[in-house]
Amino acid sequence: MNVHRNLADAVLAIAMGVLLPGVVAAQGLEYVKAHYTKYEYRIPMRDGKKLFTAVYVPKADSKTYPILLKRTPYSVRPYGADQFPENLGPSQFFAKAGYIFAYQDVRGRWASEGQFVHMRPHRPRKTKKTDFDESTDTWDTVDWLLKRVRGHNGRVGIAGISYPGFYTAAGIIDSHPAIKAASPQAPVNDWFIGDDWHHNGAFFLAHMFNWMARNGRKRPEPTKKFPRVTFDYDTPDGYEFYRRIKTLSEIDEKYLKNDVPFWLETMRHGTYDDFWKSRNIRPHLKNVKPAVMTVGGWFDAENLFGALETYKSIEARNPKTINTLVMGPWRHGGWARGEGSFFGDIPFNAKTSEFYREHIEFPFFQRHLKSEGDATQPEAWVFETGTNQWRKYDRWPPARARSRSLYFHAGERLSFKAPSADADRQAHDAYTSDPAKPVPYMGGIVTGMKAEYMIADQRFASRRPDVLVYRTDPLKEDVTLVGPIEVDLVVSTSGTDSDWVVKLIDVYPDDFPEPTKNPKEVRMGGYQQLVRGDVIRGKFRNSFEKPEPFEPNRPSRVRFTMPDSYHCFRSGHRIMVQVQSSWFPLVDRNPQKFCDIFRAKESDFQAAAQKVFRSSTARSRLNVLVLP
Repeated sequence: MNVHRNLADAVLAIAMGVLLPGVVAAQGLEYVKAHYTKYEYRIPMRDGKKLFTAVYVPKADSKTYPILLKRTPYSVRPYGADQFPENLGPSQFFAKAGYIFAYQDVRGRWASEGQFVHMRPHRPRKTKKTDFDESTDTWDTVDWLLKRVRGHNGRVGIAGISYPGFYTAAGIIDSHPAIKAASPQAPVNDWFIGDDWHHNGAFFLAHMFNWMARNGRKRPEPTKKFPRVTFDYDTPDGYEFYRRIKTLSEIDEKYLKNDVPFWLETMRHGTYDDFWKSRNIRPHLKNVKPAVMTVGGWFDAENLFGALETYKSIEARNPKTINTLVMGPWRHGGWARGEGSFFGDIPFNAKTSEFYREHIEFPFFQRHLKSEGDATQPEAWVFETGTNQWRKYDRWPPARARSRSLYFHAGERLSFKAPSADADRQAHDAYTSDPAKPVPYMGGIVTGMKAEYMIADQRFASRRPDVLVYRTDPLKEDVTLVGPIEVDLVVSTSGTDSDWVVKLIDVYPDDFPEPTKNPKEVRMGGYQQLVRGDVIRGKFRNSFEKPEPFEPNRPSRVRFTMPDSYHCFRSGHRIMVQVQSSWFPLVDRNPQKFCDIFRAKESDFQAAAQKVFRSSTARSRLNVLVLP
């Protein structure tokens, strides 16, 4: 998960495998020391626990400044009143403009007291004055800062990326009146439906294991020095590493050794029960008073769902709140670093991250915390991939988008036309899904969850016999898809459970020009760029709370919604859809037998015959929104 842009956080991000070359330029250590005074506080919460907070105050006292708060589980290092970072704020613009920066270790992490609880559930009803959650911890922190820190103008902003994005969103529930602006960026909001550890109930094995092995260890007491474990896979080949693990129960026995409590909790809670529901922040995003700017990346492998759903939830529950969505062509946190001119093999012909930091993020806080700049801004700043340009809308998705369906047909064809009424009612395509040889989620050799999978070439998958492929003819004109993508399949399996992975792909023409960047490494003619892909664990097709087995070989309807996209399929390109039943080791292997997969035995895993139907009465399709 991503972190703030000071030097200590950059080191942390490298350790977590999320930092690309080209970290945003720092102001420099000497500049920060010359212009800011550092204070360290232990701020008491309403239950008496004290949270460690570092505050940096401008030395120039001729005017007052807003406070910009970040609450994080990833440490507010460097610790010590004489220790300074090389950078303050989300980008280089903030420190030079003049802000008071406050960084806080959240309850139970690093130097703060209390017990840490992952995505601490919100408590809408607090019967005692000492009842707390992340909303009250934010309130108590802001209230204390306003009373104790000199030189502020009475306005507070909060911001953070990924897990700190969750704390930002939680902090604006029933928010302190001094909080005037908030920017939850790639915020976590539901760890079972779409963020990080699960997608529609399917377990994201490679990501969770990698993150928890490094960051999930127990912390018995407040500390400024905590050993960071870097897991040694002993191989660069993640596919083989995870394939050698026959059951999920082996992971704790062999590698985590009962030292990662949340991993064990995940193994115990295999359905959308109260454990996971209580960690869904969306229903609680009410009484949001500050202006909100939610930020996400179209190619964020971790919290794309969280960004979109946070924006939508605030919009639905707070109709009078200034609520802005920003979505660019970025990986997780990519907007906070580098130029943003490309991702993976795909160039965007624009420095999208630099544009965001200078023309969207910084003006947002200046406007609401200092009353400077243009007050009229769009509700949605969204980057259209394919044509590679920023668009502005007064709502998201755009009101003029129209619903259409892409239907599966015989001969690997995909079309906006429905199957004819006289088509064979049993028409289908078939493949065998074998957990012993699952479909890899990326071509090449990778270890964990490689961020680039969200935009990567899918030619390696389209050539496998256990992946179905459907494609349009070359498009005669541009087709622009916006908003969520609804998957609606009619399928059968010879087993009693199955995963269903669906990928929407942009197929480039064979004569597409080669890129100037690394032209010998990438051949773009016929490139199959993933635009959006997602998965559902089939037993959750009707309910995430109460899983149901499939009746072997009986057609069943499987529906789920993939996160929004904004992509223009250019004329001459093709639209492709791929369907498969494994995505390994991104998603753990489904035994294809109805059971508690976290407790499955090696003997439970079995091959299954899969069918995807495509007749007029059993239609498989993608429902999309198309801009006219």
